Amino acid sequence: MNNQAREYIDKTIEKVKTQNPFELEFHQAVTEVLNSLKPLLESEPKYITNNIFERIVIPERTIIFRVCWMDDNSTMQTNTGYRVQFNSAVGIYKGGLRLHPSVNLGIMKFLGFEQIFKNALTGLNIGGAKGGSDFNPKGKSDGEILRFCQSFMNELYRHIGATRDVPAGDIGVGAREIGYLFGQYKRLTANFDGVLTGKGLEWGGSLVRKEATGYGSVYFARSVLASVGKEIKGMRCCVSGSGNVALYTIQKLQSLGAIVIACSDSKGTIYNEHGLDFNTLIELKELNDMELKEYAKIHTKSVYTPTKDYAPNSRHIWSIACDLAFPSATQNELNLNDAKNLVANGAILVNEGANMPTTLDATEYLINNGVLFAPAKAANAGGVATSQLEMAQNSSMTRWSFEEVDKKLLEISNNIYTIAYDTAKEFGYEGNLIIGANIAGFRRVADAMITQGI
Repeated sequence: MNNQAREYIDKTIEKVKTQNPFELEFHQAVTEVLNSLKPLLESEPKYITNNIFERIVIPERTIIFRVCWMDDNSTMQTNTGYRVQFNSAVGIYKGGLRLHPSVNLGIMKFLGFEQIFKNALTGLNIGGAKGGSDFNPKGKSDGEILRFCQSFMNELYRHIGATRDVPAGDIGVGAREIGYLFGQYKRLTANFDGVLTGKGLEWGGSLVRKEATGYGSVYFARSVLASVGKEIKGMRCCVSGSGNVALYTIQKLQSLGAIVIACSDSKGTIYNEHGLDFNTLIELKELNDMELKEYAKIHTKSVYTPTKDYAPNSRHIWSIACDLAFPSATQNELNLNDAKNLVANGAILVNEGANMPTTLDATEYLINNGVLFAPAKAANAGGVATSQLEMAQNSSMTRWSFEEVDKKLLEISNNIYTIAYDTAKEFGYEGNLIIGANIAGFRRVADAMITQGI
C-alpha cells in the first residue's frame, strides 16, 4: 500500500479515537471499515483529496435528549434518548431504535456508522442513522412502556419525518413499542404517514418485516455456500440469540432442510443434537417472553447450559460442533476463543445476523483458517431493506402479499451478495466479502458526497 493512503487511514483512525474517547465499539467499526478500504484508496486517490474519510466518520447530526416518565409507583424516572443521523448522501436517514441498558452514545455511533454502508448495499435510497435509549423494557408493565415511549417521542418527533428520517425497531423495540411511538407521533403532528417502520399490519405495516432480517441472513448464507458448491440442506447450525433475528433465521434454515441444534438467550444456551422445535421457541420467546431454560422442561432430551457454567471468556454456543454459525444476538459476542472453538470443530461459515457480533481478532482468525465469513452489513441487511419496502407500500397506499415481499427480499439479498463478491474480485480479493461489502457501500456513499459538494 502506498504511503499516502496508509498515512491517511492511520491519521483518520487516530483522530476518531482522540475525538471520541471511550467509544470503543465506534473505534472498532471505524477501524474495520477504513482498513478494508486500502485497495480502493490505492486505485482512486480522489477519496483522499476530497477528505471523505474525515467527513464520513462524523455524524451529520447527533441528538441527545432527556426522557422523563412516571413508573407505576408514581415515581419520576429519567433516561437518556439518542438519535444519530449519520449520513443522508444517498437517501433519508434510516435505522432502528434500541431500548437496552447498554445504550450510550458510542453504541449509537457504531450502529449508525455501520448502517450507512449496510443501507447503501441494498441499492435503495436510504441513508444511515440509529437511535434509542438506556431504558430497559424488561420487567416493565405495559403502562410504563407506554409512558416511556410517549415521552421519548415528545422530543424525537421534531427530528423525524417520512422524507427526512424514518426509524424502525431494534433490540427492545417490537410491534408494541412501535405502536406506542407511532400513536404519540400522530397525536403530536396530526399526520398519519410512514414515519416509522415495523408498524402493525392493520395500519401500514408490511408482511415479512418481522421475519426479514433472519430470512435475509439465510438467503445471504445460501449464496455464500453456493459459491463453493455447497448447500444449506443437512447443515448443522448454531444460532445465537432468541429475538426476531435469531428466531426467523432458525425458521428459514429449517424450511431449507438445515438442522438447527442450538440457540441462546442472555441467561443460557439450549442444545439438542436432533434439532430444536421452532414452534416451542416461538411460544416461549415471542409469545410469552420466557427464558430458554423452560425449553428443556418441555423437550427433556435437550440440554440447557446456564451462563454461570460457560467456560471463561467464551460463549457456550460456539463450543458446540456445527457446520454453520449464525451470531445473531449482539455486538462482540463471538471472540477469539470462540473462533478457535469453531475452527477446531469444523465450522465452514460464520454468517453475522447481529450488528458487528464478531471481534476483529476473531474475524481475522476465522478468515486465516479458511472459514467463510459473511459480514453483518451484507448478511443482515434484509431487515432494513424490507423497512424500505414498507415505506414504498405506504407511499403508494398499497399492500403487497407475503410472497411478493419475500421475493423482493430474496432479490435484494442476492444482489448484495453479488455486489460484495464482484467488488472484492475487482480489487483482487475474491471471496473476501468484508472488503467487497465495505468498498461497495463506501464507494456509493462517497461518490454521492463528492457530487453533492461540501
